Amino acid sequence: MARGSTKRAAPKQLPLYTASDNGSPVTISPEPFAGSPSGMRRSGDWGGFADAFLRFNRGALAALDVTPETAADSSGFALRLRPGGRTGAVPLRSGQTGNVAGGLVVQPRFGWSGVGRVLAETGWPAFPEFHPLPMVPGSGREVPPWVLAGPVLFRLEALLKQMRRGYQEREEVLSQPRGRILWRRYIDESLGRGHWEQLPCRFPDLGHDPQLRRHVRWALERVYADLRRVAPTDRVALDLAHIAQQLMALLSGVVPLRPRSAELARWSRVGLIDTTMLRGLEAIAWIDEERGLGGGRELDGIAWSLSLSQLWEAYVESVIRREAALTGGEVKVARRGETTVPLAWTDPLHRSLGHLAPDIVVRRGRSVHIVDAKYKAHLAELDDVGWHRFAEETRATHRADLHQILAYASLYDTDEITASLVYPLRRETYQALAAQGRDRSVAELVRGGRRVVLELRGLEFGK
Repeated sequence: MARGSTKRAAPKQLPLYTASDNGSPVTISPEPFAGSPSGMRRSGDWGGFADAFLRFNRGALAALDVTPETAADSSGFALRLRPGGRTGAVPLRSGQTGNVAGGLVVQPRFGWSGVGRVLAETGWPAFPEFHPLPMVPGSGREVPPWVLAGPVLFRLEALLKQMRRGYQEREEVLSQPRGRILWRRYIDESLGRGHWEQLPCRFPDLGHDPQLRRHVRWALERVYADLRRVAPTDRVALDLAHIAQQLMALLSGVVPLRPRSAELARWSRVGLIDTTMLRGLEAIAWIDEERGLGGGRELDGIAWSLSLSQLWEAYVESVIRREAALTGGEVKVARRGETTVPLAWTDPLHRSLGHLAPDIVVRRGRSVHIVDAKYKAHLAELDDVGWHRFAEETRATHRADLHQILAYASLYDTDEITASLVYPLRRETYQALAAQGRDRSVAELVRGGRRVVLELRGLEFGK
């Protein structure tokens, strides 16, 4: 080695823990999060920093629906993180310094490809939620690029639709103040006519600012390049790459230009710009700051989460709508408040539940089909191990599902009711059960001349 030269040490890779949604908990090693062992603390011991670790990470764990658990065994104190029904990634802070010392990724138990297929088939009904947290070490190589690319493209598409030609001062009568209120017009026109809520305002219209259009083009090209890199092996990435191409075609004569963070911040402060503009600028900032598109280009990634139960409900709704269209059924859904039935308690102070709302209700004449989507593996587990080997906790949850759907069935005064609990299945499990005609299990209840068909149904998680 030449005199005076120094060998630069490779940056230390922070630990990244992985788990599966609703799966087994992961045990957290104290070394990265409780400082280096000293003479006062043994290796593998939290040394009093466990409470601080939980305090520093409470918000991040809640955002990802992860529950911390503590236990003591022969080897000493253990801290575990149990994943819930969300997939995503969050940073983990040190209990000693409060700085990011690692990360946690909760993967979907049906695989990224299954989630991607459901998102693509249902038109992205549930977008990942991005959290105002530091970057997650190492997560950029653990998640597919469409996790961030999908929301970015849809935000930029909405931004392009929102933009109008010209960047100039505009005057408009609004119900909320924007820019500068024209007080003389307000007194003469609004107050004089008794319309005190009408505010004449003058504000800059961002419109088709050529500079902003160049930044949008740059962001689209960057997303497109990352998607094309993995498109041969990722159908969702390929579909999104086509969307990026279509958006770039709208800016065919625009020369791309990478933005400066100061420019994006300035635009964000222009008057009281609407949500669409703010979300579009935020998406450009993510790309500019290299917040981790996923798929391997950046090591670190943005903190995010996605409710898998919400996604499953959207997928089941799309399946039921297709089936109802073939038979002329009328579909109503809880997410729109169409199936809500209030409960009238005699003592409102002690009510535990204010209403019932089945996920989906399909009406055909005098028959009603009630559908409740459950993001659980009950049907597959029942087939694999049988009721007698079902874990007691899972049995109790399954009973609760049955009682809930039967409570929904009692709400409707009709001749015939079908009440379905729909569970997700892995592709190979669904195909095996469907080939044997066992992807559905039916029981019939007849009381007082009223017939209720109870159905347990499995659906493949994304086709």
